[in-house]
This record gives sequence, structure tokens and C-alpha cells, in this order.
Amino acid sequence: MKWIGERTSFEDEKGITTIVIRPEDKVLAKGLMGAWVAMWFTIGCVMVWSYFTFKLSEQEKIIVYVFMAFWGYYAFKVSSSFLWLMWGKELIKINEVSLTYKRSVRGFGKAIPYYLENIQKMRVQHPEANSFQAVWESSPWINGGERFEFDYLGKVIRFGRKLNEKDSKLLFTVITKRLDDQLKRRNKGM
Repeated sequence: MKWIGERTSFEDEKGITTIVIRPEDKVLAKGLMGAWVAMWFTIGCVMVWSYFTFKLSEQEKIIVYVFMAFWGYYAFKVSSSFLWLMWGKELIKINEVSLTYKRSVRGFGKAIPYYLENIQKMRVQHPEANSFQAVWESSPWINGGERFEFDYLGKVIRFGRKLNEKDSKLLFTVITKRLDDQLKRRNKGM
């Protein structure tokens, strides 16, 4: 296994390249996110308990319903970000047929194959240094910040969450070389 930076590793074995991208390992961010998740679920439990304990007017019940709808949405978002920070990783496998991508949390996730002949315009995207997007993506509760993208049958496919510029350029070189090698190997076999 070879490493590109602290978070990205790859391995070449029998014509197959496997790449693993892990989330940033920031202990303080994980602790704060864990506290935030615990606080958020405590608020939800208190609201549910209050709903069933107190006599509420019809207007107050509507307010609780609206609040719980927003609470449920953000509970899902905060929980998924926390789970990603704790146990998530991006898995990429390149063989002579496809580039397969899987966003995995504890092994759960769907592997999606992208056939090599349909992949076009692989590129690296980085936000400008002090832009709003750079600040937004640097926060731990945001799962986005994909650095790689390519066109695939009219869609833009993105991966490589929150990689720094140096690591993403090195990984871009590895990915594009492996894709070219696989296409050449495949064309020789035909």
C-alpha cells in the first residue's frame, strides 16, 4: 500500500488499482460533533416528552409539528456528518472495465460502476483560498467539498471529499494514469 498524504492510500494488484480516501482525523472536531449530536437528540426527546406530557392547544401542536419536521431534517444531516467523520471512507476501484466508486460508512454504501469508455473530462476543482466556498467546505459538519469530477453520460460525478491541493494533484496523476493504462490494456486485448 502506498500513501499520498495522510488520508489517501492506493494499491496496485493484478491490474486493479484500489484507492481509499479517509476523512480528516481531527479529534476536537469529532468530539464537538459528538456533543452536538447528543445535544440535538436530547432536544428532540424533550420535545416529544413535552408533547405527550403537557396539554397543548391546537396552535401549540402545530408549532411542535413544524419544529419536529425541521428537527428531523437536521438530526439526519448532523448524524450522517458525524458517522462520516467517525467511520467513513471513499473507495475507488479501477479495473479494465470500470471505475467503481463507493462512499462507505462502516462498510455500508452502494458501489457504483462507471464504465471507462463513458468517462470524459476528468478534472480537479479547488475553491479559491479565502472564498466563501472554501470556508464553508472546511467546516466539519459539511460532507461536501469533492475535489474530483468527471462527465459521465450527461451527468457530473464528484468524489474526493476535502482533499488538500497537493494531495488531490498527486491523486489526480495516479487516477488518470491508471485509467489510461486500463484503456490501453483493454484496446490491446480487442
